[in-house]
Amino acid sequence: MKIAFVAMSGVRVQDEDLLREGLTLPGFVERSEVIASLPSLGLLTLAGLTPGYHEKAYFEVKQFEGIDFLSADFDLVVISSFSAQIFEAYDLAKACRIQGMKVIMGGLHVSLNPHEAMNHCDAICLGEGEILWAQILGDFEKDEVKKVYDASGQEYCLQNSPMPAYELLDPSFYNRLTIQTSRGCPHSCEFCAGSILLTSKYKQKPAEKILAELDRICELWDRPFIEFADDNSFVNKKFWRELLPEIQKRNIRWFTEADIAVGDDEDFLDLLFQSGCKELLIGLESPVLNGLDGIELRNNWKAKRIETYKENLLRIQQKGIRVNACFIIGLDSHDERIFDAVYDFCDECNVYDVQVTLPTPFPGTELYKRLKKSGRLLEDQAWDKCTLFDLNFEPIHFTYDELRDGFRGLVKRLYAKEFTNKRREHFKRQWKLARTV
Repeated sequence: MKIAFVAMSGVRVQDEDLLREGLTLPGFVERSEVIASLPSLGLLTLAGLTPGYHEKAYFEVKQFEGIDFLSADFDLVVISSFSAQIFEAYDLAKACRIQGMKVIMGGLHVSLNPHEAMNHCDAICLGEGEILWAQILGDFEKDEVKKVYDASGQEYCLQNSPMPAYELLDPSFYNRLTIQTSRGCPHSCEFCAGSILLTSKYKQKPAEKILAELDRICELWDRPFIEFADDNSFVNKKFWRELLPEIQKRNIRWFTEADIAVGDDEDFLDLLFQSGCKELLIGLESPVLNGLDGIELRNNWKAKRIETYKENLLRIQQKGIRVNACFIIGLDSHDERIFDAVYDFCDECNVYDVQVTLPTPFPGTELYKRLKKSGRLLEDQAWDKCTLFDLNFEPIHFTYDELRDGFRGLVKRLYAKEFTNKRREHFKRQWKLARTV
């Protein structure tokens, strides 16, 4: 078969005022462009599982305006999309089917909204796609396609992970490549729309698999920048202590997501820096305690760790590792004081990068369920507003306009050129000073 793997990508905020006033600022655009240019690791993984006698091609669609990039002789089109782009993904699926191509859709949104998605394609795959991919291909080859392929409730073993088909990518199109080292997270944040919605436990990919993927990327790209696409990379620090010296040998630069506990151990931070770690994205969520209380559904871990925020951020950046500090603005316990609190925290800690978002009721999350049950969702199933920057619920301690306008104002202050340069210059001085001590 001739198979097209198609990823819906890019960030398209619906709030035109925020887009015009805030998202054009340099600090904001940098991270948005990075996210928009990351390839779909899920599709590349399925392509890697696809036998070589099939012809494969990979496409990115930032905004669906037709399918000129697809020839009508593809036998199968495999589409994956985030919630924010799902309506365009459905339009794309319809256009492909009109041209006689079979379409299967999968990914997190489809897995959580199967009855919606199945109306737009020939088949859907629920859960971890690797589990059923061989069966799916066989059924399409024999023209015995089932409407639903359901792997939900089953667990894929990462020891069986294939080599993603990185060779399908155009090296000039991407500023960083992704490798997944784990799935799941020990924390259970109410708002999280990550891999915990697909897997019931934390799973670690074997070190030899990770290193083989690194070596494959290094064959295709000259000194690449890698993003380890995990929800929380360093849950198993023993595993990483053994892996990091091997990563160091590859002479790469890399980035990942972690929790604040990564700053507890200076020796571990040294290993990170020596291995090429340039930046860590850390979900702090709130600089004030009342914003964190109850945000996690199991043990209130972040609320218990807030006293270590500033000390650990300082320790991480003194080791030469930039921090991208992430905050959610408008949590139920927040009021208008949160805008100054976040700005002042970033000013005091001089975090290199900052990411602020609004609480976003992604499908399947406990936040979505709670807001819907309480009648606070403004538009149910408005998936195109699941951008992290569009407000789609009724706040408690703000009016709708107060939260939206306050968020815009904070964005303008945080990403002002002077404030961004101040934080980054401080990081450079801080690191140089620490190296001389």
